[in-house]
Amino acid sequence: MQNFINEFTLNFIDDNRYQYIIEGFINTLIISLFAVLVGIAIGFLVAIIRSSHDKTGHMKAGNFLCRIYLTVMRGTPTMIQLLIIYYVIFATVNIPKVFVAVVAFGLNSGAYVAEIVRSGIMSVDEGQFEAGRSLGLNYRQTMQFIIMPQAFKNVLPALGNEFIVLLKETSISGYIGLTDLTHGGDIIRGITFSAFMPLIAVALIYLLLVTGLSWCVSKLERRLRVNER
Repeated sequence: MQNFINEFTLNFIDDNRYQYIIEGFINTLIISLFAVLVGIAIGFLVAIIRSSHDKTGHMKAGNFLCRIYLTVMRGTPTMIQLLIIYYVIFATVNIPKVFVAVVAFGLNSGAYVAEIVRSGIMSVDEGQFEAGRSLGLNYRQTMQFIIMPQAFKNVLPALGNEFIVLLKETSISGYIGLTDLTHGGDIIRGITFSAFMPLIAVALIYLLLVTGLSWCVSKLERRLRVNER
């Protein structure tokens, strides 16, 4: 017990080293939250363009650009994308590293969200679309009021899983010198030369975050199922 107290004091209490964990935790939450919003916005836009092209044959140029975006984002590692955005695209611009991380993870997540949402749209029976048009709704109204609500419920578990993956992927933010949760723990490890305590603390925090997010998604799923009855 005394060894545990000594290790805890060394890693977190001495010189207020716990502040590295707090700073990293806050940065991780900020990056995750705004990257999710960026990913959702991009993902839904790309999904609508691609599904509209599949159903109507229109928006060929937009569909072509979306396919290039999806190929690049899904075909290259997230870490490489983060490094390119920071060291190449924003190399001559002095902007906060948190903003760079939000852009990088948001763009990457948007590609996966787009395919998840598109699969949900395409999974809705074609008769639903025809029923909407027969009621006098135009294409946009049919998508908004009939197709998208059903598609969202179909893909909610996959979207929740994507957001969990995004949260964990932010652990590579340290590669651009940003103090995220993982990097905060690694700074403490580098100072104290004690790996167990800071890394286990970081792992437990991630576990709590993921568990909480999973619970929220499960509760939303139950709520949607109740509304269907």
